[in-house]
Amino acid sequence: MTVPAAIGRVLPTMNQDGSRNWIRPKPADGAWWHRRRIVAYALMVVFFAIPHIRINGMPAIMLDLPQRHFTILGTTFLPTDTLLLMLLLASAVVSIFLFSALFGRVWCGWACPQTVYMEFIFRPIERLIEGGRSGSLILDKNRSHFHWRRLLKYGVYLVIALFLAHTFLAYFVGVDALERWVRLSPYDHPTPFLVVAATTALIFFDFTYFREQTCLIACPYGRWQSALLDNESLIVTYDAKRGEPRQHGVKNRPASAGDCVACNACVITCPTGIDIRNGLQMECIHCTQCIDACDAIMDQVGKPRGLIRYASLDQLAGKPRHLLRPRVILYPAALLLLLGGFAFALETKAKADVMILRSQAEPFTVEQDGRVANQIRVKIANRSLRDHEYAISILGADSAQVIAPESPLAVKAGDQRTTSVFVLLPASAFSGGRRDIKVRITDGVDYADELPFNLLGPTRSAKSP
Repeated sequence: MTVPAAIGRVLPTMNQDGSRNWIRPKPADGAWWHRRRIVAYALMVVFFAIPHIRINGMPAIMLDLPQRHFTILGTTFLPTDTLLLMLLLASAVVSIFLFSALFGRVWCGWACPQTVYMEFIFRPIERLIEGGRSGSLILDKNRSHFHWRRLLKYGVYLVIALFLAHTFLAYFVGVDALERWVRLSPYDHPTPFLVVAATTALIFFDFTYFREQTCLIACPYGRWQSALLDNESLIVTYDAKRGEPRQHGVKNRPASAGDCVACNACVITCPTGIDIRNGLQMECIHCTQCIDACDAIMDQVGKPRGLIRYASLDQLAGKPRHLLRPRVILYPAALLLLLGGFAFALETKAKADVMILRSQAEPFTVEQDGRVANQIRVKIANRSLRDHEYAISILGADSAQVIAPESPLAVKAGDQRTTSVFVLLPASAFSGGRRDIKVRITDGVDYADELPFNLLGPTRSAKSP
């Protein structure tokens, strides 16, 4: 049974009969390519180095999910820092909106890990091992996944995937813990081992099979373009006024022919398989490879460069460019407001987070001598950049006996500890079953506060035996 061919345009990764169209782009070695390569390798170095960098004695970035500690550039955020985390996340989102309004999909083409690793690690290795301009076409025609060249490529891909997975895990557990786990048996740390194995499998699957479909199918960014871009946004685009009508070849060109020689170099080099001459498309990641390919052809045929270039739709239409427009004003204003609020909240936030909790067992106990004992649990999170010792005292209960086994309580920078304080009062000190006091916490330098607390006791005065 023959499958009917599709009518009209289909996905770049799908043939008309529904089969997978394996895209093997031809690299376009040009000025934009070299710029992107410098940026890509710089980003890789940053990604690999960050887990090893320490700021104020703490990792530059550490996302400790089990302990719910998030360290960013030497500052530790706790789950209680809802406002700070919200402001930071909102600032990142608004930044993406701003850069998209100004420079189009600059993130996708220049900084997205999918593009960076695909175009500057995995595809070059594929071309090196399998041969040809973009991997052996003979292997593709035969669909031979067991050729020794392809098996070698898979082996190299697996090693790179393992390295990337371990680096990724270091952001969550730290390089010290990761180094210990690597030297131990997986039975000693099964959960991290399974996380690395799953991450490695996903990376291997992505760059071996799924590839550009991550950008076309999984990533929603392309579908957001209509909302994030306007006619003044810089995008990678084809100048149809100059290029049309297309005329194949260089010789015997009519005077009415455009500069486009219909060589399809822009299509051959596109990593998502689109034709940029069809206008702005969801699949275009603005990687600029078509610019380099077209400029090289223009040099060969003696035409000026820039048939495909960075430009806005208004520029191509001959309209004057407006640097100031509503979104270019509103986005920076919102970003400045969010970052200012984040800086203010971070600077004015207390250097310690203190929680006063009751006993997890009985609310109070009556001792043999008739006194009422309350257990107060004090939880202190040190938010400062250095170690501190926190003195704990009770105010408003002069007749009380206070037993504080750990006062002062030593808490390292960025860490948190919990201790217990026992307060014993005669039953007559309670009114209606409660006694209001204050718990004073101070480190003598950065933090001092008095927190209200009510002790619980019997509703009637206890008689002495």
